[in-house]
Amino acid sequence: MFFSEIVARSRTWEASPSEHRMWVKVFKACDEDHKGYLSREDFKVAVVMLFGYKPSKIEVDSVMSSINPNTSGILLEEFLNIVRKKKEAQRYRSEVRHIFTAFDTHYRGFLTLEDFKKAFRQVAPKLPERTVLEVFREVDRDSDGHVSFRDFEYAMNYGQKEA
Repeated sequence: MFFSEIVARSRTWEASPSEHRMWVKVFKACDEDHKGYLSREDFKVAVVMLFGYKPSKIEVDSVMSSINPNTSGILLEEFLNIVRKKKEAQRYRSEVRHIFTAFDTHYRGFLTLEDFKKAFRQVAPKLPERTVLEVFREVDRDSDGHVSFRDFEYAMNYGQKEA
């Protein structure tokens, strides 16, 4: 799988019917008073149930500021949209990690220029070595001769925004 394939795949993902049902079930479970919406605290519980972590204040503030101001909380459709976007991001990050791991054949946690050359020989054998070197230098943001996962992920996200 090459970079452009991941970008295309991440934009076409849809929840399965069973996932969708689970999200609705979590929404209803967190809406204990049957208000028809999730409060700030209800939303935090829902995130813990679906993603296994307590969202930060910044994350919750961001979500709460993005919802319809005429409602008292997050309606079901808004909730489903938020969860779908979080799942897409989670899935995309997992795919980026998978690619990074495939390039990191020595399991060091970083990529060297040699790792890049080997990977590009497999996916783009006719690409000039100079281009591979330019790509490596661009991705190696701190110019330490190693591309960390963070560097790699940044480059992949930058590429996704450009596409």
